[in-house]
Amino acid sequence: LVGLNGSGKSSLFGLLLGKIAIDSGECYVSKHIKISHLAQEVPYTSATVLQYAMEGDRELATLYEKLKIAEAKQDNHAVMQIYNHIYELHGYDLEARAAKILLGLGFASAVHGREVNKFSGGWKMRLNLAQVLLSRADLLLLDEPTNYLDLDAILWLEDWLKNYHGTFLIISHDRDFLDNTVTDIFHISDKGINVYNGNYSSFEQQRAARLLVQRSLHEKQVARIEHLTRYIDRFRAKATKARQAQSRMKILEKMKLVTLAHSDSPFSFKFANTKLRGSSLIAMSDATISHGTVNILDGVNFNINFGDAIGILGANGAGKSTFLKVLAGVLKVKSGSIVSNPNIKIGYFAQHQVEQLDMQASPMEILRSVDPRAQEQQLRTFLGSFGFQSDSAYQITASFSGGEKARLALAILVWQKPNLLLLDEPTNHLDLEMRMALAQALQSYEGALVLVAHDRYLLSSSVNEFYVVADRKISKFDGALTDYQPWLVTKSPTKSIKCSGAAGSSREFSVEKKESKIMISTRSKRLAFLEREITKIYAAKKLLEEEIADFYACLPYQDEVMQDLLKKKAQLEKSIAGYEMEWMKLQE
Repeated sequence: LVGLNGSGKSSLFGLLLGKIAIDSGECYVSKHIKISHLAQEVPYTSATVLQYAMEGDRELATLYEKLKIAEAKQDNHAVMQIYNHIYELHGYDLEARAAKILLGLGFASAVHGREVNKFSGGWKMRLNLAQVLLSRADLLLLDEPTNYLDLDAILWLEDWLKNYHGTFLIISHDRDFLDNTVTDIFHISDKGINVYNGNYSSFEQQRAARLLVQRSLHEKQVARIEHLTRYIDRFRAKATKARQAQSRMKILEKMKLVTLAHSDSPFSFKFANTKLRGSSLIAMSDATISHGTVNILDGVNFNINFGDAIGILGANGAGKSTFLKVLAGVLKVKSGSIVSNPNIKIGYFAQHQVEQLDMQASPMEILRSVDPRAQEQQLRTFLGSFGFQSDSAYQITASFSGGEKARLALAILVWQKPNLLLLDEPTNHLDLEMRMALAQALQSYEGALVLVAHDRYLLSSSVNEFYVVADRKISKFDGALTDYQPWLVTKSPTKSIKCSGAAGSSREFSVEKKESKIMISTRSKRLAFLEREITKIYAAKKLLEEEIADFYACLPYQDEVMQDLLKKKAQLEKSIAGYEMEWMKLQE
């Protein structure tokens, strides 16, 4: 589902979930399908990460709770019934499936036993996503699933959705993510929905063609209406022509103009280009960056020159945001040196800028406090380019959506005319049109840019070199953004990844790519083998448990036979534990 913020995308989800009633017409949702949606809040819970994720499969989670109760009561008949039900639902691998999804979303095995309450809001949202992916639902409703994910997790989620056999509806403003996951686009505009077959890029091409047709039809209708209006005005008073005039008035009333959709973005702004003496803006030498007593980055050597456009890649928690805070002067280096140009003017955008907006002030009041000498009309025109037109420019900020607040924080930054932009996830909560406007503005920006973002379109269209933050180091990434996913597979930042240049360089990349494919193929085969073996052993264990239950039911039983059965069960459990441990390591 795509469309401007406020067009009704989330309301449509609310309708499908039964949270919103319709005013007219009908909405039919089959009672036989299971719907799972991405919750926007995480309840206070002492459950561990793994337990919370497993609760996503509510049917199996309930069965396991019943199993605990039955085992505590030593109700062997109930225990076997529950085991049978779990087996029918393939529930023997619930924990393994949950662990696999958690790993994909960035939760290392070491934290699976930690309490959910000890994680930040962004990581808790990932846990909500883990529950949805584990739910075995027929229909998934995913509202901005990539908002709290880093690029590594987004790439994993794309692969997961490609292999998902159910139906999913996604609200997303990430065009690359949509290109790689969806088969149809529902475009919500002017209180209606137009359906386009294909991914987002295909939608843009089809919509452009439709706009041309609409524009042609619109122009013909305007000409026809003008002709009819002149006729009516001319002959309305003449009795002999009154009948024809009335007829044409009816035609005019019935005739509806085809809504001419605007192909241009409603947002249009640009960064001021300011000259700066000296090319060097920031020089960092052998710096150590820490968070409290913990070193985040060591031995950092990093230079920013006027005109640079740098993208920072790396997993969440690697230190990207901390690094930007040091560049912005919010944090100091623990050791080493950092030297800044005295004429530098930094424009720093991060999530806390949005949170620190004066919620009781209007956009006009906030911008006037930044520049008291600016004229009101000048401020209104500027705010209008960010979508704050007429009354909205005078509304209190507290009434705005998350996307509108992010737009306002961005507008304040642009107004200040920085010569160095430090942008930390600037596209969170921004819709596609605003993301496009930001990308276009950055393309014409002549100052220096350092960008942390999970929006691949913004990265690929705005920056010309990349650095990777990993293993407490920041190093130059010798490749394009499309090379980042293969690099993630090898997890070897020391290997050279080059797509162009001398023949030797391209051959080096092709050999490395071939090695990477062999590694993936070998690992995939071993994973498939382990999954087959685990399934077989669980099945054998189930049959053995049924045999044990039969012996319990037929007292007195032969102790030697029972001991033999219990020994076999222990061996199977040991095999399962060994295989699952290997499976987990391969997944990591």
